[in-house]
Amino acid sequence: MIARRTLLAVPSLLAAPALARAQAAEWRPDKSLTMIVAFAAGGGTDAAARTIARFMEKDLGQPVVVLNRPGAGGEIGFTELARARPDGLTIGFINTPHIVTLPIERRTRFRLEDFSLIGNIVDDPGGLWVRADSDIRDFASLLAAARARPGTIGYGTTGVGSDDHLAMLALERASGTSFLHVPFGGSAQVKQNLLSRAIPLAVMNVAEGVNETRQGVLRPLAQMGATRWAPLGDVPTLKELGFDVVEGSMRGMAAPAGLPPEILARLSLAVRRTVENPEFKASAEQQSLPLRFLGPEEYLAELRGLQRNYQSLWDQHPWRD
Repeated sequence: MIARRTLLAVPSLLAAPALARAQAAEWRPDKSLTMIVAFAAGGGTDAAARTIARFMEKDLGQPVVVLNRPGAGGEIGFTELARARPDGLTIGFINTPHIVTLPIERRTRFRLEDFSLIGNIVDDPGGLWVRADSDIRDFASLLAAARARPGTIGYGTTGVGSDDHLAMLALERASGTSFLHVPFGGSAQVKQNLLSRAIPLAVMNVAEGVNETRQGVLRPLAQMGATRWAPLGDVPTLKELGFDVVEGSMRGMAAPAGLPPEILARLSLAVRRTVENPEFKASAEQQSLPLRFLGPEEYLAELRGLQRNYQSLWDQHPWRD
């Protein structure tokens, strides 16, 4: 997704692990770090950011202060991060699909190449959910109902252009079905309206519905990861069901473009150590955060692939029309 000028200079570093380790050992922040979160306090991204900040403080030896800059679907926070000094003291969370779809939808004040990617942390696949007492018992019966009543089965998402919405657009194209989109402001509203029977179907990330599934009030029909998420190990993926739809919300860390290689390597090392820390893993499990660490190059490749897919989807079906 978008050619990444900054990281194209990094492969030589990453191709030489010994050199990377040596350089990583050289950089030490001499003051506190600011971690920009482009979404409101109390949400899933904010909770993940504050959790990882505590562990990074220990690794880097300096405080990591979380700064919430919500608004415009993430654009305000992403823009502030992109325009910060590339000195390693300002880092931030970036989220899919927003980091790649916003520049597709409109002219933004940032592009993907305006960031140095540090590493991905969370990969929260999408999922399809109904009430536990719903007549729709499985994914096959959902498709059958949609084909019998095209365009009438309402599904709730966290908004137009969200990963939930884009997943359903892709599924409609792949399955030849049509549903009725009902956008809400957040996953809590989606769940509330599903449970109150205002909508028959919810499209949410797996972490957002797993607790209600354990409580026996929701039933997942399918998940959208490339493979099954272990806590929902008995729920098939859409790929297993014959539909090449892989969708979710990745949450990772980035810094402004132009970050010196030794600083990038040190920050990426701090993130990787945090994700591998057993105490952090236990905390992430309590928050139902599906962890998936990707280093700078892997993360870039993933985002470029997403951008190609979203651009193709936009060209065929502009979701803001």
